[in-house]
Amino acid sequence: MILLVRHGEADGSQLDAEGWWGPARDFAPLSALGVQQAQEAGRRLRDCGAERIIASPMTRALQTAALIAAETHLPLTAVDVDLREWLPDNTLTWRSSEALAAIDDCSKHNGVWPPGETRTWEPHTSVRRRALNALHRHAAPLIAVCHTVVIEALTGTRGIEHCGIRPFTLPDTTPTDEVFLPR
Repeated sequence: MILLVRHGEADGSQLDAEGWWGPARDFAPLSALGVQQAQEAGRRLRDCGAERIIASPMTRALQTAALIAAETHLPLTAVDVDLREWLPDNTLTWRSSEALAAIDDCSKHNGVWPPGETRTWEPHTSVRRRALNALHRHAAPLIAVCHTVVIEALTGTRGIEHCGIRPFTLPDTTPTDEVFLPR
């Protein structure tokens, strides 16, 4: 049994004020509401049967995982880079407007590059493969704190709310699709 949890709401106000962009946006901590969301998720997960928590390396996911760990008394045993956020641009140089355009284009194409075309954004097949690789490395039952696109790529469920919880059954095999990496 694996429970996928989306991180709580992030607060990027300091990053906005200081002009941080691109992957540096992943330094954003949770907002006050995000802290409440994570604590409430932890209370809902107290008797879920998980034995450990793993998390994406992004600050909002790590903070959410730590708050859930405090509520559930489960150990946070691993940070796995393959649970990271979806990449809107493999050059790691995007600005907010470019990331928003990539999100719109990705959504328009349901996370799949059009036949015969490439995009700068990470396709959902890549997100799924790397997330499955991460989950296969850690023994279930567990809670995995990650991101919307990771949960969408794994479950097909769209519109995951902050600290939304989705059960997931790990398939026996991992797809062989190419993983999209920064260049």
